[in-house]
Amino acid sequence: MRLVDFVVKDSLVPDLRAETKEEAVRILVNSLVDAGRVQGPEFENIVRAILKRETLGTTGIGGGVAIPHARHTSVERLIGTIGIVPSGLGFDSKDGKPVHVIVLIISPHDRPGDHLRALENVSSALRREEFVSQLKKCTTRDQLEQLLDNAPGS
Repeated sequence: MRLVDFVVKDSLVPDLRAETKEEAVRILVNSLVDAGRVQGPEFENIVRAILKRETLGTTGIGGGVAIPHARHTSVERLIGTIGIVPSGLGFDSKDGKPVHVIVLIISPHDRPGDHLRALENVSSALRREEFVSQLKKCTTRDQLEQLLDNAPGS
């Protein structure tokens, strides 16, 4: 499983401008609504599920990266999006540093295996400093798409 297998290209946010973790999550979930992958009425429920997961422990894994995620009954298959935060965002990261790359994942509630594989794949890809550096340099959706298309599998 590669990032390109579940990231919704029409939802990529190359210039995410947010003041808080919650605002960033809302922008990313809304990008999935706009791309037609999340139903509008489920927006608040999904945001709440992701923020609830954050209360269990931050998904800011360090190195300028966060992977907010949740399982939710409203999605039929694993989906995700990526936001690039040029100015950085406080995300209660384990290393205390701002986050510049956010990969948001939502998976069906009845497929925990897919959820775990996606988390494993994303964390593996985001441990590669060169890949994270390339993500941070993307300023357009096209650049993000091209990078995802050419990213090695894990």
